[in-house]
Amino acid sequence: MDWFTAPGYWLSRLVFQRALAGVYLVAFLTAALQFRALLGERGMLPIPRYLARVPFRRAPSLFHLHYSDRFFAACAWTGCAVSAALLAGLDSGLPLWAATVLWLVPWALYLSIVNVGQTWYAFGWESLLLEVGFLAAFLGNDEVDPPVVVLFLLRWILFRVEFGAGLIKIRGDACWRRLTCLHYHHETQPMPGPLSWFFHRLPGPVHRVEAAANHVTQLVVPVLLFTPQPLATAAASLMILTQLWLVASGNFSWLNWITIVLALSALRLPSGRTAAAGPPLWYEAVVLAVAALLVFLSHRPVLNMVSRRQVMNRSFDPLHLVNTYGAFGSVSRVRYEVVVEGTLDEVPREDADWREYEFKGKPGDPRRWPRQFAPYHLRLDWLMWFAALSPAYADDWFGGLMERLLENDRDTLRLLRRSPFPPDRPPRFVRARLFRYRYTGWRELRETGACWERSYVREFMPPTRLTRAAQRP
Repeated sequence: MDWFTAPGYWLSRLVFQRALAGVYLVAFLTAALQFRALLGERGMLPIPRYLARVPFRRAPSLFHLHYSDRFFAACAWTGCAVSAALLAGLDSGLPLWAATVLWLVPWALYLSIVNVGQTWYAFGWESLLLEVGFLAAFLGNDEVDPPVVVLFLLRWILFRVEFGAGLIKIRGDACWRRLTCLHYHHETQPMPGPLSWFFHRLPGPVHRVEAAANHVTQLVVPVLLFTPQPLATAAASLMILTQLWLVASGNFSWLNWITIVLALSALRLPSGRTAAAGPPLWYEAVVLAVAALLVFLSHRPVLNMVSRRQVMNRSFDPLHLVNTYGAFGSVSRVRYEVVVEGTLDEVPREDADWREYEFKGKPGDPRRWPRQFAPYHLRLDWLMWFAALSPAYADDWFGGLMERLLENDRDTLRLLRRSPFPPDRPPRFVRARLFRYRYTGWRELRETGACWERSYVREFMPPTRLTRAAQRP
């Protein structure tokens, strides 16, 4: 079938696959380095406790067969190794069937992690990586040219990512319709980056242009992905430029990067390579069957997009094969931060020697400039932002965090930038307070070097100590 493959996209496929393998590598590395404190047997939300109440059919995962921290670590590091092998191009030298299986390995491993990750993995880019990763397994290797239907479905994902995000904004916060959301967003986004202060201080008319350009990129340009070349390449290129602007303005884990990866698949890059031999019949049958399944499952996100009650970042099946996406349907006008402190004093008075814990990514010390972490995902820092929005977001894990700080738990402290207490002297009490954070102006930045100013709002959690009954073996 001559229509089945697209020889002109051989180089596009190669770049897409290597870039996707890089995103997989970051995702598995994040899991390997953070899971013990978050999800381990002694973590804040232990996986064994979750597996005891959630059946396999609701959350398919290898960990339903067996769980231990050592086994989780083995899965995460195996995912790193396979991702690195794919990044190096191992799949190109394998038979077509073996390359397909190899690409399914990181998908299955990461699905197993996401489906037991609970609150820590409740982000849209987790499902997006799984959806893209599953489809990428059927894109083929050097034995065959890229299948047209898989390339089309990759564009379909990119369309839903961008168009869904555009719809949720237009239907959501009125500031998007007034083109004023970016007067606040750079200051109140979950995790600012090193340039976010400067983005916030751009003139008001520039912010309005940013917002208008966002609407064009998300509501108009995605339609052009399905037009003939070179218009589709131009549309994808514009999306890449927009995503790079977002990369520069904040820390959004790998959301921007995997969107860029998707756009790479729509580029028609010159390669000078001659067409490969025709694909085997079994491969054509598998690809068409997978495509038919994904097209059928797509009716749910389509219905969601046309609904007035559109939801964002929702998975419609336990395998995360087809999902709906979106971001910042509403934009906070004020930034709040939860500041965690501890003391060695016997009595937790207000004038006690309270010492502040420093997190890696979220704002804390007003003089400490934000760093660039994305595409690496600081899960605890992100959840601390949600906790500041509403304590309800932290009901299931914040108490566990405070308990582990009282113990000087080594795995938990590794998630932080700095603990104010030596390893052999844990605090007697910890507390949490809510502060309002604002960016400083140019003059204050020059005079003090502080990028933030903060003011106390209220108590978030009163001083708490570790009782004998609460001590863990």
